[in-house]
Amino acid sequence: MVAVRILAVVGGTLAVAWVLWSAIRTVIVPRGESVWLSRKVFLIVREGFEFAGRRTSSYEGYDRIMARYAPLALILLPAAWALIVLISFVPMYWAFGVSPWREAIITSGSSFTTLGFSRPGALGADILCFVQATIGLFIVALLISYLPAIYGAFSRRETSVMKLEVRAGSPPSAEEFLIRVHRIRGLEYFATQWEEWENWFVDIEESHTSQPSLPFFRSTRTHSSWITSAGTVMDTASIMVSSLDIEPNPQAQITLRSGFLALRAISTSFRLPYDPDPAPDDPISIEREEYDALMDRLVDAGLPVKQDLDQAWRDFAGWRVNYDETLLRICALVSAPIAPWSSDRVERLGRPRDVRLGRGTDRLGDVST
Repeated sequence: MVAVRILAVVGGTLAVAWVLWSAIRTVIVPRGESVWLSRKVFLIVREGFEFAGRRTSSYEGYDRIMARYAPLALILLPAAWALIVLISFVPMYWAFGVSPWREAIITSGSSFTTLGFSRPGALGADILCFVQATIGLFIVALLISYLPAIYGAFSRRETSVMKLEVRAGSPPSAEEFLIRVHRIRGLEYFATQWEEWENWFVDIEESHTSQPSLPFFRSTRTHSSWITSAGTVMDTASIMVSSLDIEPNPQAQITLRSGFLALRAISTSFRLPYDPDPAPDDPISIEREEYDALMDRLVDAGLPVKQDLDQAWRDFAGWRVNYDETLLRICALVSAPIAPWSSDRVERLGRPRDVRLGRGTDRLGDVST
């Protein structure tokens, strides 16, 4: 009997330690880590939302449902921590003489919530009450600090996404971005903007890997998304660097590198496969015919396109190959709304597309948070 009580204490202690370590890695550790418990909570919640989303008749309905996925999963995560801690203390109370099991459960709930209406009386069990109450307060403190950080990063991200929508349309596209800015401000406008977008990419790399629920927070407008905005900015920079007959801008190239490094970091955090060192002539999801058609439209709009389109295409593809695969995989991961040259070609990864909803139907699998 003594051995059983010892096992109960050891097992409960290990379970509590595991939960606390998961919470610390999820909230406090300033880097993206794959935490099993967090990943499973998000997967289970995602399955329920996908089940409901598949029964809608439009993408707008699907988007409304999925907009609630990440916030709800984020709230349920500390609830899962709390439930496991509460259950894990029950056998420890029993081992210290609190019986029957019903009384041990009541004592655990009373201590965790700090209600204090159940006090065992024995010294060992009373110490357990203090320890469990402290753990409960710790989890509450984590939640209080966690949510403002999440919504602060979301707000910073969405400010730039909304600004891009004004300039590049909804959904955004590099074509609309270039033509609209050319007509209103002239291409010189971009020279003052690349550093701002570089800072945005640095911010989302840090926030979307250290707070892995953030990629699943959907934009406030149905056809906007942080990942399609990222693709639009990088495509715009790639076209300007490779295909427009203008003075070279080193900051545009730095922003491009910042962008594809950010997408690679996020892909690594979610275990999405990609080639870390692609060759400049590796295939990309953009066809040469699509590129030539875009160049024709840019010429018609008065933009200075280079004469040697063969070389311009090779240069563009050489830039695009650095982020082509990661862009499409993240679009599939977060079920991004359809946007040109990004989420509109998720099926090229081998995932079928639900034509009715206009979205990829891939599953999260093991690439969730």
